[in-house]
Amino acid sequence: MRDAEQTRQLILSVASEEIRKSGFVATSLSTILSQCNISKGALYHHFANKLELGYAVFEEMFTPMFLSMWEPAVTQDDPIEGLIALFSSFADDVSCEDIICGCPLNNLCQEMANVDEGFRLRILAMQQKVNTLIAENLRRVSDQLRNDIDFSQVSYFIVSVFHGSSNLSKSTQNKALFETVMAELCRYINSLKR
Repeated sequence: MRDAEQTRQLILSVASEEIRKSGFVATSLSTILSQCNISKGALYHHFANKLELGYAVFEEMFTPMFLSMWEPAVTQDDPIEGLIALFSSFADDVSCEDIICGCPLNNLCQEMANVDEGFRLRILAMQQKVNTLIAENLRRVSDQLRNDIDFSQVSYFIVSVFHGSSNLSKSTQNKALFETVMAELCRYINSLKR
């Protein structure tokens, strides 16, 4: 990897962690510069401004991370069991820091969707990708599922419950609440079977 590309990746990595911890608005370019040990010119060589950096973090760091979380679960032979395993492992493995910080993608979506049209459109595109991924894989095993399922609505519901439980747990700083909601979500997903 070339030095310029390594610098760009370092900036994205540091910026994504700062945005995860502090939110987009509170993230300081000075902090990013200091942690990367680069000049303003080096930053502006890769990103015209903070907003462009935020878009890149969303598209290149958060969205692939989020999609890679869902894809292995729903592309299994049995996506129902894959989703249940995913949410069960979340409930078991989530750390107190994760509860306090919340889902980085969800936090950024909440912070920026109604503030910036560029973020809103990127969020919408990402949500549609996730919904399509889940819906298509549930449809793939439709012969094993109830007849009354609207795959798109079910997919949005599953993602919404996941995001909502993350927000609820963050605001209450209560891991047990997250675990309870994940268990209920697993029961719902299992009820989709015939």
